[in-house]
Amino acid sequence: MRDRSHNRIVQVQNSQYENDINYTVAMCRWVLKMLGVWPLVYNRTSKFEKFFSFVILITFLSNLMIALIPPFRYVLFVEKNLYIRVKLIGPVGFCLLSTIKYLYLVVKGTVFRHCIAHVENDWKMVDNARNRTIMLKHSNISRKLITLCAAFLYTGGVSYNTVSQFLSKGRVKGNTTSRPLTYPGYDAFLDVQSSPNYEIIYSIQCLAAFIRYTVTTATFSLAVIFVTHICGQIQVQIARLEDFVEKKNEKESRLKLLDIVIRDHGEILRFAKIVEAALRELCLTQLVESTLLICLLEYLCLKEWQNTFAMSTYVLYLISFTFIIMIFCHIGEILSEQCSQIGPASYEIDWYTLPAKKACNIILMNAISLYPPKLTAGKMIKLSLYTFGSVLQTSVVYLNLLRTVTT
Repeated sequence: MRDRSHNRIVQVQNSQYENDINYTVAMCRWVLKMLGVWPLVYNRTSKFEKFFSFVILITFLSNLMIALIPPFRYVLFVEKNLYIRVKLIGPVGFCLLSTIKYLYLVVKGTVFRHCIAHVENDWKMVDNARNRTIMLKHSNISRKLITLCAAFLYTGGVSYNTVSQFLSKGRVKGNTTSRPLTYPGYDAFLDVQSSPNYEIIYSIQCLAAFIRYTVTTATFSLAVIFVTHICGQIQVQIARLEDFVEKKNEKESRLKLLDIVIRDHGEILRFAKIVEAALRELCLTQLVESTLLICLLEYLCLKEWQNTFAMSTYVLYLISFTFIIMIFCHIGEILSEQCSQIGPASYEIDWYTLPAKKACNIILMNAISLYPPKLTAGKMIKLSLYTFGSVLQTSVVYLNLLRTVTT
């Protein structure tokens, strides 16, 4: 479905729209700027910002390739120990899927630009303090969720990629000590134990880890911001329908208000379709990633339960990825639930007093609410709390299979 929001004429009714827009997209903007993607999803950027973002994109993608290819080769062709191979599949798979998500953010920049433009236009058209409060409430929810996601990911990442290296004891081989790396596999290309090779490779791996966590946070923030914005708009329409009931003696005002509700409801549904189309591949990648990592982290927790530090790191990672996929599934559930609420709200007004043409519009809006928009993973799996339960169930099934194979 084509987005018409960026072509519509917007009359600015909210004098504070710039502050409101900044409050809504600020955290997402910070994350996307770190990845060099922001100029691709926001059209009002300077030439210097675009050039600097291009340099960041090339640097980060090159870094991800350097951090991915040698460990990937090592896991597939070099390492023979089954437990070590299983232990490395998770980080290497996470790196691969994060690279795919990063490339997707770059390729789909135009689609996300239209979505952000739609959010900006909606903020400009907020016409009273009550509706602004409703939308700010949902923006605040999205900010809190993004903060939690970033806190979990970066805390676990620091523990796994930096602290664990300092606490790990180097393996003694003859008269030399082998310094550990988070991801092995570089020995075939250079002597990683000599300086400055070790420091360079270790820095590359730390930067690659930072990029992966930032990509995951960016994906999460885009999904949460767009869905909570849609929910806020639905609540605004419900509040307008409540105003419609109260204005019993103002016929012209009621009919005008009803026209606004019907028009905006159609815009919301179009925007929801565009958001679903923009996010479906990211959601599918996140679903596969979370299922794989939750299974492997459960397995590592069972294997490393005597190692306190390793256990705490794996548990923190497990909480992080469980939280991320739970929120993805939860916002999919909330999106369908909120969009279906417009039907009962429209039925509760005294529609029987309206002219026949207006009453037909109400009936159509009520019927559409029976088939609310859905957030899907690859247009195959509807994201809902049932899907979240299926992810956990599937991870346990794979865990049992993994334990059987490695025993």
